[in-house]
Amino acid sequence: MTVLRKLAAITAIAGAALAVTPASAQFFFKPHDFSGPPIRGDEPGLPTLPGATDEEVRANLVWNMRSALNVAALQCQFEPSLLTVENYNISLINHKDEFKKSLDILTKYFTRVNKGLKPGQAAMDRYGTKTYSAFTTVNAQLGFCQTAAAVATDAAYAPRGELYKVAVRDMSSLRNALIPFGEERFARRVRVDTRLSLPRLDDACWDKRGTWLQRKCGEFTTTFR
Repeated sequence: MTVLRKLAAITAIAGAALAVTPASAQFFFKPHDFSGPPIRGDEPGLPTLPGATDEEVRANLVWNMRSALNVAALQCQFEPSLLTVENYNISLINHKDEFKKSLDILTKYFTRVNKGLKPGQAAMDRYGTKTYSAFTTVNAQLGFCQTAAAVATDAAYAPRGELYKVAVRDMSSLRNALIPFGEERFARRVRVDTRLSLPRLDDACWDKRGTWLQRKCGEFTTTFR
């Protein structure tokens, strides 16, 4: 069993073993609009497959979506009501044939391009590592998790054999959600400037009685800016 297959099997088993957690209140956060146009699977931002056929490009797209939802299932458990784990596991069951077909197509592609099983498998393993790590994020976690939760729901309940349509429609938003954005309902940062504006304190602006010399130094002000 290859390294990538082992990773997929371990992730599936671990996810299925998780007990269903009662939903808690979802965090209140209005994310940026990450929507984007439908894509084929060979656009910038996705791992490129030089010389790939249309079927291989589609397999690349489907496997990238699987990787994104896998990462979301692991990264977004801080908010159980997103159901990223549950919907990812449903997707693995409902679309196991399409996922297997995509993996088989990609394995054959790397074997063909690298002219042999061993170099092909090494290239496939590098591809898998790059694909999964591409969706890890810290600064953009809230936006990514909410976006991935919506895509995971669409994927989980898509008709069998049509998962690729979800990938075509939603992969742009998954990629865009990796860009950090703050709360969209309110300003990203509330600025509180506590710098104190003081008048001049040197003798030139004060007479011997301690009176401010306005004609010489202008209006006397003491304000917070």
